[in-house]
Amino acid sequence: MNCRWPRRTLLSALALAATLVALPAAGEPLVLRDDRGQEHRFAAPPRRIVSLLPSLTEGVWALGGGARLVGVDRYSNWPAELAKLPRLGGMEDAQIEAIAALRPDVVLGSSTARSLDRLEALGLRVVRLKPETHADVRRTLEQLARLLGTPAEARRVWARIEQEMEAAARRVPASVRGQRVYFEIGGGPYAAGASSFIGQTLARLGMANIVPTTMGPFPKLNPEFVVRAQPDLILGPRREQAGMGERPGWSALAAIRNERRCGFETAQYDMLVRPGPRLGEAAGVLAGCLARLGGS
Repeated sequence: MNCRWPRRTLLSALALAATLVALPAAGEPLVLRDDRGQEHRFAAPPRRIVSLLPSLTEGVWALGGGARLVGVDRYSNWPAELAKLPRLGGMEDAQIEAIAALRPDVVLGSSTARSLDRLEALGLRVVRLKPETHADVRRTLEQLARLLGTPAEARRVWARIEQEMEAAARRVPASVRGQRVYFEIGGGPYAAGASSFIGQTLARLGMANIVPTTMGPFPKLNPEFVVRAQPDLILGPRREQAGMGERPGWSALAAIRNERRCGFETAQYDMLVRPGPRLGEAAGVLAGCLARLGGS
């Protein structure tokens, strides 16, 4: 019998088949290795998740697992629906008793958060992840999607990020491409280096970075380093912009004298410094800043 399926039906069937192949077989535990090298085995995808890192919270949400979140850290503020969830401190002051009382199947946190050791001592399963580069973000999304039992979602989210990155790169004017950028983290003295996910986004947009890869992703800088580097453009949180000219030697920087700067409001800045599923949207924000400077 010759059966011809409509194209949409065929594509849906193929996507479903790919998802089923990626899932563990019935009765087979899900095995996941976190960024600390610890192996975790789950009999089934977790239904109750506590996330103590905003980028991981956003990853769970973007992958369709928002309904499984039962508590988050104090800084997880996107999307707005998270406001109804319990706030459980931060990486270094996690509210251990409150987290345990929520009976989570898994706690997501940073690989560098020592406070999470206490949760493990109580018998809670803690998966530690620390994305710092674009490759890390993609891998983290894949790990979270596997944890949720929906591995195909990671491919969907990453494809969207790539499309947004490409669209953002097309918006950057030729007049600013190749210029050297200083991206300040917080109020300094830390910066986003060329090897960080922020630096890699800037590179995708055609920009150079005053902080080389050899200094690591987020190095602590001496203010004199920036003066010597003489960046063409300065990017960072808006709240720090007004006082930059008062830093020793900074009033002589051409980027400050000529207002070649972009200051981002808190909501935008939060998105820019989180290595998560809004990476492409963040590229669009940076492209908008660069487009304004290119037109001035």
